[in-house]
Amino acid sequence: MAKKKTKFMCRDCGYESPKWMGRCPGCGEWNTMDEEVEIVSKNTRGAFRTEAGVASKASPITSVETQEEPRVETAFGELNRVLGGGVVPGSLILIGGDPGIGKSTLLLQVSSLLAEKGRRVLYISGEESVRQTKLRAERIGVTSPELYIYSETDMAHIRQSIDELKPEFVIVDSIQTVHHPDITSAPGSVSQVRECTAELMRIAKTTGTAIFLVGHVTKEGQIAGPRLLEHMVDTVLYFEGERHHTYRILRSVKNRFGSTNEMAIFEMLQSGLKEVLNPSELFLQERSQGSAGSTVVASMEGTRPILVEIQALVTQSSFNYPKRMATGLDQNRVSLLMAVLEKRMNMLLQTSDAYIKVAGGVKLDEPAIDLAVLMSIVSSYRDAAVGAGDVFIGEVGLTGEIRRVSRIEQRVQEAKKLGFRRAIIPSSNMGGWDYPEGITVVGVETVADALKEAFK
Repeated sequence: MAKKKTKFMCRDCGYESPKWMGRCPGCGEWNTMDEEVEIVSKNTRGAFRTEAGVASKASPITSVETQEEPRVETAFGELNRVLGGGVVPGSLILIGGDPGIGKSTLLLQVSSLLAEKGRRVLYISGEESVRQTKLRAERIGVTSPELYIYSETDMAHIRQSIDELKPEFVIVDSIQTVHHPDITSAPGSVSQVRECTAELMRIAKTTGTAIFLVGHVTKEGQIAGPRLLEHMVDTVLYFEGERHHTYRILRSVKNRFGSTNEMAIFEMLQSGLKEVLNPSELFLQERSQGSAGSTVVASMEGTRPILVEIQALVTQSSFNYPKRMATGLDQNRVSLLMAVLEKRMNMLLQTSDAYIKVAGGVKLDEPAIDLAVLMSIVSSYRDAAVGAGDVFIGEVGLTGEIRRVSRIEQRVQEAKKLGFRRAIIPSSNMGGWDYPEGITVVGVETVADALKEAFK
């Protein structure tokens, strides 16, 4: 006989407690402990079984045969790159994003592209009926006999449908609407999300079916449900962007089969999502040349270099405590760079408000953008524009030195491709590679050297 056990679990960190507490001891957050009922069975507790029902045995690592995981490519080259080269059979992929951002549209298009290649795909919708899904599919031109649509929220029925149809790919939209019949809590609760994801993970690993999960996000921008949901899946993708703008960014934050720094950009059209193959040109097409406070940096997003405009506005403050605001950047990094300018270059910035923004809605977090951010602040402070054909690459140290960055050759090559005429980079990056023709490469050692080159 199975026994029911009541416990309380933190939806943020997964901390478990036999009684309710207002504040979680694990993460320190308030009002995050949710009640859940755990069903304990002596026959299944703690055992991972194969299809034959026999428990697996430990093996020496030297006796395990390895082979490269085969990947299934979709017609979206950008999506293939974010996934690490394609979809790995048997993988569990979680896609999160704001409501209405385009998660369902993306997966419906991916389902159609896979079905057109002869792959059997099962699209499970817990939020729409079959007719509603059909209407949305007709709007974006999705028609394929190998694409099956199923509207269901019961995990037992979903498992039965997968066993009968035996698809190669399954899409569950969304995991918060699915409920397990053995769990008494409501759909979307901590226990329901965890158990349903665990069941889908067992199906994926034992049958080799690749499963996509759609996850809702909270107002803080994190995937709703317990954080351990992200630990259970193989890949976590975030679909970002403003609903009132046409461009969407698909970013990988976890990937067991590829890089976690890749990014893909799509454009939302009436007929669905379209790939943006040249994002650098997209981010710079509205740049106003000759404006003070505007600089361009060559940033690396995974294996791809992207040119992005950084804008700064430095004005005299009307308050005793000046404001420091950053969009698309770490605000602490902006404060650090302004402190370097005050200490090493004797600039009086402590009475000025500073507003820094990365144009295009991109988020940058690598050290190589330091020099461009610093130059945009100085440009706005002096009300003097830098050269329209200049691109700045480099990390800034606390003593005012410009430090080496990685993949400098790809960054400069991308700048040359977009028509930039000069690249200001760290001196330590000058040797060991061939400079592309048509662009002048200037090496600087300190912030003072960079300012002389930019404003001479």
